[in-house]
Order: sequence, then C-alpha cells, then structure tokens
Amino acid sequence: MARAHLSRRSLLAAGGAAAVALGAAANPSAAAAAPADNPVGTPAEALRRLQAGNRRFTTGHGRHPHQGLTDLHRLAAGQHPFAVTVGCADSRVAPEVLFDQGLGDLFDNRVAGNIVDDLLLGSVEFAVEEFGSLLIVVLGHERCGAITATIDAIHSGGAAPGHIGTIVDALRPIVEPVLDQPGDPVENGVRANIAAQVAALSARSTIIAEKVHQGALRVVGARYDLDTGRASLVA
Repeated sequence: MARAHLSRRSLLAAGGAAAVALGAAANPSAAAAAPADNPVGTPAEALRRLQAGNRRFTTGHGRHPHQGLTDLHRLAAGQHPFAVTVGCADSRVAPEVLFDQGLGDLFDNRVAGNIVDDLLLGSVEFAVEEFGSLLIVVLGHERCGAITATIDAIHSGGAAPGHIGTIVDALRPIVEPVLDQPGDPVENGVRANIAAQVAALSARSTIIAEKVHQGALRVVGARYDLDTGRASLVA
C-alpha cells in the first residue's frame, strides 16, 4: 500500500534547525560522532539488545551508553530509534534506565496503564513509518496502580475521581474477566492487560500489521518486576 512519506520537518519546530547549527558550531566534532553500538538490523537483534541491557541493569553493570552532549548534538539532526516502548507512566518504570539504553535508542510512549488509545497508536505508527523502528515492546509492571484502581472501582461499584475514570473505563473490560482466576488479582490484571495491548496494536493498525507480516517488525509484551528490575517476556 503506497503512503505519502511523512516529513519530520512537518512535525518539528523551525527552531530545531537553528539548534542543530548552534550545536555544531559549539562542537565541530559532533557531526562526526558515531553511536556507541553497532546498528540494529532485525527485530530479533533489537530484542536481544534490550534483553542484554536489562541484564546489565539488574546485575549492576550498566554502561549508560551514548548519553552525553556529543551524542545529543549528533542526534539533533535526526533520530533512528530501533525500538518503540508502550509503557506505564509510573516513575519507577523508565525504559532507558532498565534496558540500559541511551539517547536516540527508544521511542517512548508512556501513559498510566500502558493503554493503546488512538493518540498513542498514532505515535507508535509514526515511529514505525518514519524511523523504521524494528520492535514494539508493551511494558507492564507488577503492582500497577492503574490496574489496582480498576479493581477497586469494580469491587466498590464506585467511580474513580476526575479523568482517572477514563483510565478505569479503558481497563475494566480487560481486567474484569480475570478477577475470578486463581492468584493475585492485580498480577492477573497486569498480565491480561499486557496481552490485550499487544493484540490491539496489530488488530487496530494496518501499518503495524503489515510490517509484522513482512517480518520487518515484532510486537512483544514484557512485565517489569519492581523488586528485581527484571523485564520478562509475557506475550
């Protein structure tokens, strides 16, 4: 299916070009700076890089790659993130930290409950189309507050305050069917939500579904353990 090419210039402020010029003038070697890692060429390589980074993080051997001003200057002219994350807004779940990645590596999308709504889906599609990102990771986490709030609302029959109710309404049809399953209801809800959002990405997006069919993209779900820092594939 032919699509009009999206121009980054149409979405970036004109001041960006000036910032690049100023950065290059301040640091003449910025344009020649090279990424710290070899390019990622396949979805499998992208996944392995994230898994290796998470192992470094959990064992205390993080490299904190390409996070300096030189890297920022290099990336000011353009970005090519190899992976997209759909994660929770929880302050303890920062993808670059737990996957030990740097500037320009990940195209992060974070919202409470890691919910794929139309706005977030458009953001993910943009990364896939414009930057050629190879991997999408739906990143849920244990003891998720959005899942807990949804379960509380279901049990109490009440409504969450303000716009928090929008989050609860989006999660209710996912969480409610697993409440009677054995085990911890929040954990069951977290896992069910990861699987549901993974499925939604391909089911609701022709762009994503086509890339997956071509083998140019993979969509996975992962659960992040707050106690150990480990991110494990679950979907």
